[in-house]
Amino acid sequence: MKVFAISVLATAALVALAAPHKDATPGHGTHSPGQAKTRLAHATQPEWYGGEMVLDRAGDGHFYASVDVDSHDYRMLVDTGASVVALTGDDARDMGLDWNPNALSQVARGASGPVMGVPVTIADMAVGDFEARDVRAVIVPDGLAISLLGQSFLRHVPKVDIAGDTLTLSN
Repeated sequence: MKVFAISVLATAALVALAAPHKDATPGHGTHSPGQAKTRLAHATQPEWYGGEMVLDRAGDGHFYASVDVDSHDYRMLVDTGASVVALTGDDARDMGLDWNPNALSQVARGASGPVMGVPVTIADMAVGDFEARDVRAVIVPDGLAISLLGQSFLRHVPKVDIAGDTLTLSN
């Protein structure tokens, strides 16, 4: 069994983001009526400077990116300490990824213990001009309030730099 690392930040996201923030706004993506939408703290739009993308730190201290999967945008918490992209059940369903609840197994270990999920592959995903194919991911249907943009995608970005209150993706 392969267990992926989920960082302390991811564990904090599992716990701290479980309830919507007072300033929460709906996440992006197409959702069917009645389906829960991802909620997250307000984040500023990224700025583009000729081959680099700059994300400002949100009021909650985290960085968020707009991630394109199959021409739909999803807000994800950028988690440089997570080995793989981790998807909420709602985002996974919206992306057309299906799973059997009986197939749940331990996919990671967080600060609060085992994280149960299902390994999947995302055919194509992009953050701005940075694209990746066949990205390893896990669906974590319970306990994850927002999807996490982890290293299985970030390793396709030549340079990821955090300085002060900005995170820069560049060539």
